[in-house]
Amino acid sequence: MKAAAFDYTRAQDLEQALELLAQHGSEAKLIAGGQSLVPMMAMRLARPTQLVDIYRLDALRQINVQEQTVMIGAAVRQKEVQDKAELLRQLPLLANALPWVGHQQTRNRGTVGGSLAHADPSAELPLAFLVLGGAVLVRKHGQVTRRIAAEDFFLGPMITSLAEDECLVHSEWPIRNSMRSASAFEETAIRHGDFAMASAGCQLSLDSQGCVSELSLGVGGVGPVPRVFPELSSQWLGQVPSAQNIEALAHQVSAELDPHSDVHVNASFRRHLARVLLQRVLTQAAQGASQASQKP
Repeated sequence: MKAAAFDYTRAQDLEQALELLAQHGSEAKLIAGGQSLVPMMAMRLARPTQLVDIYRLDALRQINVQEQTVMIGAAVRQKEVQDKAELLRQLPLLANALPWVGHQQTRNRGTVGGSLAHADPSAELPLAFLVLGGAVLVRKHGQVTRRIAAEDFFLGPMITSLAEDECLVHSEWPIRNSMRSASAFEETAIRHGDFAMASAGCQLSLDSQGCVSELSLGVGGVGPVPRVFPELSSQWLGQVPSAQNIEALAHQVSAELDPHSDVHVNASFRRHLARVLLQRVLTQAAQGASQASQKP
């Protein structure tokens, strides 16, 4: 099948792109890497009449590493991030998640902002973004901007709080790695690069006594949006991350899930996958934080 007819404009600057969005409303779609939108158009799951290409806009292709935050422009390619060792040292969870995103060929074109805005519940970057507690800056015509926290951004499968006339300008990724911290990311799919049947990620820090001082834990692919569990995570503060405690927390989190069934796996097995992956990432992160704390 081929895409329905559409007009195409390569925006010369961000304001032109926003003006076109304001003019065409729901009939317009922004395109950068096109790794999600183009297949949807080919299957006619999306039928925009106006495509606005923002891929080459310098305003959306900047990476700015600050003291506590990394700001990644919406049109920065996933491969560009993956190639920046210094950036990945600041965001180890992102470094862990990126190799799971599609394939090398798709990461060569796919953008960070595009993955977040597409909001596939099985996608890796939205889950990592949520676990880190990030935020996005969005803009519409007339220099009107607003900042949306990750927990308020993902509303449903392929649904975000972005308005039809808004463009994601950049994403803000908090730097949470300390001398006693580590992260981990795992997923299960039919084949590597396929949509995840379940995924899990965590960021964990230990204090000088080897007890948990910070924990953010999330799962993806088991519901309409990726989820984090701040209340359960906060109950773990001050505890030693023993195998028994890790197993108990994984059971608590999986009990709160409402997984769905599909042609690949039923809801019961999807819950089981989530629990197993949660145990894995908690174990990996706890071991990594412990080893980091022992380094001179």
